[in-house]
Amino acid sequence: MWLLYGANGYTGELIAREAVRRGERPVLAGRSAEKIEPLARELGCDWRAFDLDAIDLTGAQAVLHCAGPFSRTSEPMITACLAAGVHYLDITGEISVFESIMARNDEAVRRGVMLLPGVGFDVVPTDCLAAMLKEKMPDAEELWLAFYSPRGEISRGTLKTMIEGIGDGGAIRRDGKIVRVPMAWDVREIPFSAGTRTAMTIPWGDVSTAYHTTGIPNIRVYNAASPRAVKRVKRLRMLLPILALRPIRSLLQKFADRRTGPSEENRNKGRMYLWGRVARGDREITMTMSTPEGYLFTVRSSLDAIERVLQNPKPGSYTPSRALGKDFVNTISGVDVP
Repeated sequence: MWLLYGANGYTGELIAREAVRRGERPVLAGRSAEKIEPLARELGCDWRAFDLDAIDLTGAQAVLHCAGPFSRTSEPMITACLAAGVHYLDITGEISVFESIMARNDEAVRRGVMLLPGVGFDVVPTDCLAAMLKEKMPDAEELWLAFYSPRGEISRGTLKTMIEGIGDGGAIRRDGKIVRVPMAWDVREIPFSAGTRTAMTIPWGDVSTAYHTTGIPNIRVYNAASPRAVKRVKRLRMLLPILALRPIRSLLQKFADRRTGPSEENRNKGRMYLWGRVARGDREITMTMSTPEGYLFTVRSSLDAIERVLQNPKPGSYTPSRALGKDFVNTISGVDVP
């Protein structure tokens, strides 16, 4: 039996519905009984309501944690999983969360627990792409990863996670260490398979995971954005000290509560485009990839990941490609790697 925490959120509900469609019956859980119980009754699943200071993992073999911001919620859930001998998966994309989980590897091994964060988009595709590129150039010193989402939409939870870290600015990996840089620190043209797009560096979790997967010491992650959007982001730099204040973040979180996420039609129509580059000196190798829309990909990849973990758990802390193999992304329906 596995437990889905945050099942009433946008992504959590999508995962719950697809799990049931596949014939699974996870225990649905969240903070609010008023939100969890109706969904569980509709889907024919058992349910539990608990806060993260009173976690109930009775009978669970694994948890798929979907309640963000993960910088606030992952640590208590992981601690409970380690204490109960329950395997942990989540769909985070936050650098700090990945780094903290990788630091608990020895504890996880001792407890016989597998910790596998980031089993959704964009980490699964970029992590597998990074591993593929590393195999092509084992002595690479530099890795760039980029993604492009035409008409991309984000959910309430994703936006709240972005707001939570808004005061941290940008981040890259330099000589093996995570270094804070200004937002949109580097801007360049990226040749995605869907066409060349302007892209800017962003502080996403791949700055962490790609290093733990490949050992490549210098890493940048880019997101495609219009030149106008890049200018807006650069203008925001001077406001970061203000935006980082808790009262301001709380106000922004209230605005985030109005957001839902892409419609079913947009999820089914959407595509995500990825590009990766490894280099050493004047040598370089590039690859492209495309996947289903990000939330649809997350539903498919997270369910496939938890199925694999339940079948063959490996105690310790892992990135997706280290746990599931660099070709895991190719097993997800709708992925194209030329």
